[in-house]
Amino acid sequence: MNTPKARLDLQRFKRLGMVEAIWGEHKTAAQIAEILETLRLANEFALVTRVQLHKAKDVQNLIKEVTYHSDAKCLTMGDPLPLKPALGKVIVLSGGISDLQIAKETELALHCHGIVVELLVDVGVAGLHRLLSNLEKIKEAKALIACAGMEGALPTIITGLVPQPVVGVPVSVGYGVSSGGNSALQGMLSSCAPGLTVVNIDNGYGAAMAAIRILKS
Repeated sequence: MNTPKARLDLQRFKRLGMVEAIWGEHKTAAQIAEILETLRLANEFALVTRVQLHKAKDVQNLIKEVTYHSDAKCLTMGDPLPLKPALGKVIVLSGGISDLQIAKETELALHCHGIVVELLVDVGVAGLHRLLSNLEKIKEAKALIACAGMEGALPTIITGLVPQPVVGVPVSVGYGVSSGGNSALQGMLSSCAPGLTVVNIDNGYGAAMAAIRILKS
């Protein structure tokens, strides 16, 4: 029986201004390489999320032009879009170092779309002074993305302090009931801070695309 081939949305960038991201976690290296080859023939930029190092090496053995971003666990192929400073800057905040992979996925997805992005790491609420000392810098952004595990309080705190749109990303980091990111997700969804937008657990790419829609609105 023949293996079904992926049906790529090659018109997504023209339609939405966003490249189609490829979910890499449950695809084989051969399947990813086949998709990348299709994108290359169509002169499309490629972004593959959720790729572990061993699989990335297998893909690179098949397609040499692929770059692996180990901190984000993503693959890219091609040149990112030119920077568009006029759209404004997005600041991505990471509650802790353990949230860094998702924050880096978010940062990379924004960079690939030509968005000016800055990453602030380890500004979680366990040491609130770390966040408050960056408050003036945070106010310079047009939109904010806050990645946090544990109880996921960081996006709520930020949304209560600044008027800019905030997208919260629950991260699957934490002890006991926090594990899997459900506590962070439910905390963000239950936030009393008005206007907080929340994406799914570990969905850095989705948060980046939400921010792009905000910038272009």
